[in-house]
Amino acid sequence: MAARSGSLGTWLKMLAAGGVMCIGGPALIWWVQPTDEELFKKYNPELQKKSLERRYEKQKDFDDFVTQLKQYSKSDKPIWVVQEEASRKRKEDMLRQDFLNAEEAKARKEALRKESGLSSSDS
Repeated sequence: MAARSGSLGTWLKMLAAGGVMCIGGPALIWWVQPTDEELFKKYNPELQKKSLERRYEKQKDFDDFVTQLKQYSKSDKPIWVVQEEASRKRKEDMLRQDFLNAEEAKARKEALRKESGLSSSDS
């Protein structure tokens, strides 16, 4: 019977130690970890000013990102595949727009040459 009570004592000690670690550990982290406001107050005044100026921009970027993720998740494909396709499409659109802008600039330049009386072969 003595072996049994020693075993019971060990089990109780282990349960107590496990409870302290499982409950006390996260509680300690929660108590020690500073809040966002406390961290912000410790900033240099210049950094506080810069952070406040960029807050709206960062929030808007995050909202745009979440909106895009919601759109991508509506597809049957995995999000990373849809995101890659959208990125490729944006890049193609940018290249197409750059090409159109270059063509437009070239046409304006040619029109200015014609107005001023220069020929296009004088270059």
